[in-house]
Amino acid sequence: MSIDFYKLRVAEVKRETPDAVSVRFELPASLRDTFAFKAGQHLTFRRAFGGEEVRRNYSVCVAPSEGMLKIGVKKIAGGVFSGWVNDELKAGDELDVMAPHGSFCWDFTAGARRAYVAFAGGSGITPILSLMKAALATEPNSRFILFYGNRNSAGVMFLEEIAGLKDRYLDRLSVYHFLEDEEEEIELFNGRLDRAKIDELLIQLVKPAHVDAFFICGPGPMMDAAEDALLARGVDKGRILIERFTTGPLSAAQAAAARALEEKAAGLKMSVTLNGRRMNVTFDPAKHSILDNVRAAGLPAPFACKGGVCATCRAKVTAGEVSMKVNYGLSAQELADGYVLTCQATPVTEGVALTYDV
Repeated sequence: MSIDFYKLRVAEVKRETPDAVSVRFELPASLRDTFAFKAGQHLTFRRAFGGEEVRRNYSVCVAPSEGMLKIGVKKIAGGVFSGWVNDELKAGDELDVMAPHGSFCWDFTAGARRAYVAFAGGSGITPILSLMKAALATEPNSRFILFYGNRNSAGVMFLEEIAGLKDRYLDRLSVYHFLEDEEEEIELFNGRLDRAKIDELLIQLVKPAHVDAFFICGPGPMMDAAEDALLARGVDKGRILIERFTTGPLSAAQAAAARALEEKAAGLKMSVTLNGRRMNVTFDPAKHSILDNVRAAGLPAPFACKGGVCATCRAKVTAGEVSMKVNYGLSAQELADGYVLTCQATPVTEGVALTYDV
């Protein structure tokens, strides 16, 4: 992944719902390789508001085979970036964008015969729409089931596009909508995707043992409910892929433990490599994380959420040991390979060496 930002021109801003838009970008030939993406990945955007730099991640909502770059952005109450995109962004504007990244991905292969199930809520449909399109287009023998929850029908992002996919893949795509504020004739499809509802779906509509991968993205409670329901049925964690946009605060005990670890790490020396440049950095607990220490030392280490979710700040530890407060962005394989989220990381030993150039 490149950690540079590039200027991309907006080709189209399309109103999807009263509080959500899709944004399609022009992609010059010189940047096509840079912005090649896997289904399920996201882009990091950068813009200054009132003199303060704001970074946000938005998932790509198209499949690689479509030959375009497009995201979906839902307006969030008090959201500086999402509000500006929904209210002011227009075709012809330019945005600072980082190359695609993220591990909410699956290797789709043409000869595979697989079954996929997705649980989406609200704007969580954006990466799942990308994965669903890729699965159906790449694997003509595979099937896909989408469970999609929203408050009401007016707020369903990409409703017409999903309906079009259903018509195109009649025998291989099943779509079930769940609305909290509207009632359908079939009681099963009323209300939110909570644990009780998901348990019922896994009894009536899905046989978890026969599903190759589950994709989950949406509000935190929905994601937790889906994951817990699947684990309770013995589904292997490797078959459950989750994409989180935000996380809750640390508990008092977690925060105290993290602070104690930071204080203990005071003065530890680290060797950091970024863009081929190597620098020695001394850990200052007042800056809380390896990421903020690295940036304070003058290296422009990449970041976006700083919440352990997006993995923009990912680096590989090549010597020494570090500890992370939380991790929602790295897979088990990435952890085994030595990667850490530097926004959540604290050195535990002297002589830690890590590189962003991987």
